[in-house]
Amino acid sequence: MLKSNYRIEDSDPDWDIIQKVKIGLTLVDADEVSTLPYLLELLSVKDSGLDRISMSPEAKKDRIIKALQRIVLKGSEKRPLVLAFEDLHWIDRSSEDAVKRLLDSIPGSRVLMIFTYRPEFVPSWGGKSFHSQVTLNRLSNRETLELVAYLLDSDNIAPDIQELILAKTEGVPFFIEELVRSLKDMGIIKQTNDEYHLAKDIDLVAIPSTIQDVIMARVDSLPEGAKDVLQAGSAIEREFGYELIKAVTGLPEQELLHHLSVIKDAELLYERGVFPHSSCVFKHAITREVVYSSILAKRKKLFHETIGETIEELYRDNISDHYGALVEHFLASESYDKAAEYAQLASKKALKTASMNDAISFTRKRIACLEKLPGTEELLTRIIDSRTLLGLYTVQMQRFSDARMVIDPIMRAAEERNYKRRLCQIYTIIGAHESYVREDIPKAREFLSRSLELANESGDMLSLVLASWNLSVALTFNCDFEEAITHARRVTDINIMGKNVWSLSVAKSLESLITSHRGDAEMSRLTGEEAVKLAEESGDIFSSSQAYASGGSGCYCKGFFLEALGYLVKGADLCERIDLPAIGAWARWNLGEVHVELGDYESAKSHYRRAADVLEKNRLLPSWMNFMGTGLAKAKVMNREKDIDLELLYSYTRSNKLNVCEGWLRRYLGEILLNIDSDHTSEAKHWIEQAIEVHQQNGMRFYLGRDYAVYAELFKRKGNKKEAKEQLGKAIDVYKQCGADGWVDKAKEELAKLS
Repeated sequence: MLKSNYRIEDSDPDWDIIQKVKIGLTLVDADEVSTLPYLLELLSVKDSGLDRISMSPEAKKDRIIKALQRIVLKGSEKRPLVLAFEDLHWIDRSSEDAVKRLLDSIPGSRVLMIFTYRPEFVPSWGGKSFHSQVTLNRLSNRETLELVAYLLDSDNIAPDIQELILAKTEGVPFFIEELVRSLKDMGIIKQTNDEYHLAKDIDLVAIPSTIQDVIMARVDSLPEGAKDVLQAGSAIEREFGYELIKAVTGLPEQELLHHLSVIKDAELLYERGVFPHSSCVFKHAITREVVYSSILAKRKKLFHETIGETIEELYRDNISDHYGALVEHFLASESYDKAAEYAQLASKKALKTASMNDAISFTRKRIACLEKLPGTEELLTRIIDSRTLLGLYTVQMQRFSDARMVIDPIMRAAEERNYKRRLCQIYTIIGAHESYVREDIPKAREFLSRSLELANESGDMLSLVLASWNLSVALTFNCDFEEAITHARRVTDINIMGKNVWSLSVAKSLESLITSHRGDAEMSRLTGEEAVKLAEESGDIFSSSQAYASGGSGCYCKGFFLEALGYLVKGADLCERIDLPAIGAWARWNLGEVHVELGDYESAKSHYRRAADVLEKNRLLPSWMNFMGTGLAKAKVMNREKDIDLELLYSYTRSNKLNVCEGWLRRYLGEILLNIDSDHTSEAKHWIEQAIEVHQQNGMRFYLGRDYAVYAELFKRKGNKKEAKEQLGKAIDVYKQCGADGWVDKAKEELAKLS
């Protein structure tokens, strides 16, 4: 889209590309500073200027998409725009994200987006009010005959021809078109006296029975040289440039042009652009697939090897534009070393544009190639490197189970070689998996501590940050808050030294979340607001998502509910946009808590449910997911709903593996039982008392205050005002110690009502 819009040719040097994009931005009055670097990065211009801007990978991706949105919207102000996307069923994840964001930005603009895709593709934007879907069903008999009349430019068609076409094609438009063409080419039908009739006895000729047979019949009817050119083109891709097919076939120009003319006359290809800068496009994806499948395996391998080497030579000045194609061609030619090399380069390029899913895909291909090569020590080192990097990329997407499976095969080899640099990262991946998936905190602590030791020995700052970060999270899950804060502050100190604003914001968010778990409301709010300020200063979406979540959590602990809502909604939305499930679930849980306090139980239910769903979808924190289910049950009871499965809720407490959830689960159960009916008051008392005991042991002061407040409500309902006042007094004392001012006021109001 960008190359077409700015008339950029493959042969253009970087300087020309920069000037063309600048002129294009001027024509639509787009801001150059906020748009140019990101478009240049997409166009693989070496000096895009993006390397000089400090931001997270997620922020880079967000700003690239915003740059695309900006030029589309600005362009639509000048004239109506139509954007067509064909064969969406083959779209990669990063491109689909960009299309979805673009779609979200066009309501009210003069932009029409047209998509074509096969039924198996389900667009994520299908529910949008401004999206209309047209299903292309098979043609009826009447419609089929209308199409045949159009193709033959005649309404006078013999009935036996009509019956033949209806029986063979079953209303498939492309099949109808191809079969009619083949019947004419094979001389089976002819026009005499303005009427089309059968020229041969159909019992004596082989009529193609499938669309594949029809296409192959037309391919086989080509002269041998033209067929060879067509097969070479099918091995390249659906669209291929004239220069490339000329270099691949090695034919003289006039001979090649003759063959291409024959193929175009047969309507198997059509030409796009102006010769000699033109390209050839297969009429249909199925046409290309059929032609490609007709090539013998040995010849396919030779084709792909030749194509790969030709691309290397022909496009050496802008080879980065062709990394992906080179991977596929050398992989198909079984040139695994070259395929692995280009997969590594393609992965690095994907990381530059924050296309993490593409980086993962290419790294997987690199590993597959390396593991097919003859085993050597040097090769094993490359495999360890590749699998470790893939594990780190996958962890960044919070797919911890996938990351663990990636590094399992090379862990022993890395340990035997004492490969400290990678062992540090491998242990971090395993530790994160133990924390977030298995919830085995002692084992997580063991691996992350070993990772931290190796990081300190090597002085690798990135590994030090990753190990410290994940260890602080594991310790928080275990309620070892003081030690968790120590490791979190190490992350903060490293980022202060690095003067990296967005990553410093992320470190402050971590500190804020730990102190909110501990119940230090004032410290959590102040640190969270500092994180928000830094994130907004950097304009980084990754740090903003976590800063708003932590800032909202701190405000909730303070008892500033409306302020908490503002932060948490932003945090939850951003986490979902960049697919950050763990922090997103935390933000949704806090939103559920805030809405319960505001008496909006329907909204609370929605947030608890969404938190549980995102954890289940990503196979994260099963104990936390069960806790969200308990929160949902609490909101239902508050909403006077009766469909509560108490046995399921009891099982959640028995299966819980996280210390941090122990007291929360028990208080929730106490609240649920207290509000179901008066028959469960005694049992509610038992669970609330357990919550108080657990939170005292775990040092979760703010939540201890919440326990006392619920305990006071129980005594109030029993008519024991004295005990209710005593419990509220304890709650107020704890809230004051935490700096939870809003909760103090709320408890005092309840106390006044009892007087």
